[in-house]
Amino acid sequence: MGSGKPEKTQKPGRTPKPFGPNNSKSQSKFKKKTNTKNTANRQIKTKTTSVTGNNKNNQPSQPASPSQQLRYFLSQFESANGVQLSSLELESIKDSCILDVSQELGQDVMKLEKHIKEAFGAKWKEELCEGKHIEGKIEAGSPSVLVVAPSALRSIELLRGMRTLTKECHAVKLFSKHMKIDEQVSLLMNRVNIASGTPSRIKKLIDIEALGLSRLSVLLLDIHTDIKGYSLLTLPQVRDEFWDLYKNYFHQQLVKGDLRICLYGPIPNGNEFKGKSVELADGDREQLDS
Repeated sequence: MGSGKPEKTQKPGRTPKPFGPNNSKSQSKFKKKTNTKNTANRQIKTKTTSVTGNNKNNQPSQPASPSQQLRYFLSQFESANGVQLSSLELESIKDSCILDVSQELGQDVMKLEKHIKEAFGAKWKEELCEGKHIEGKIEAGSPSVLVVAPSALRSIELLRGMRTLTKECHAVKLFSKHMKIDEQVSLLMNRVNIASGTPSRIKKLIDIEALGLSRLSVLLLDIHTDIKGYSLLTLPQVRDEFWDLYKNYFHQQLVKGDLRICLYGPIPNGNEFKGKSVELADGDREQLDS
């Protein structure tokens, strides 16, 4: 028997709508939203790739050539000392005055030894490793390689890069930190092939004729910057001490062609030339804005 209430009947042609995830409208909305998000992500990625690919600032700068290194060094010399080198002096200072190691060396101190050896060619053992003092031929206390650094710590670090060259003939450390000048004078009474120090102590030892320059062939200048962005050529006081040393003892040797300079480290920011530069004929140096 029935309850007396008529049973509900479905209308023909209609099916009940499911609830929850089976609902077709829910699925449609979910897929549409997901597709929109994915499309947006693809657009962002595409845009980012495009910008990165066209950004020339991201490309690494090319290492400076020997001629660029020389022009940078001479412009620093003129700027720091308020002088202008004559055309005769500039003609005498050739690109060959630069011992070019920067393009391969980079920041790896342990490669320094290789480049120093190559600088002396077939005579590298005789000039850099031999420890015997030869009377009348090898002046005591006169190195073949002199390293100038802004600090004692950097002086020691650079010597580590030439460790195997100094086993038989020890390098001499020429800085004031933890070292007395009398001790250094004593060490310079023997044969010295490689020495490393700071500008003020080096100049003092030359002034008192303890450090000789008769054998000097390579002057290595550490121009790497510290955490504050200073280097041998820009650090106040140290910079002035270096140029005082250079003017008094090294510049004329460079002009004569008796000395090669090694700028150990990259030219700051890779932009050694500011303002306009003009190419001059007959080997003249470019005019630089300092």
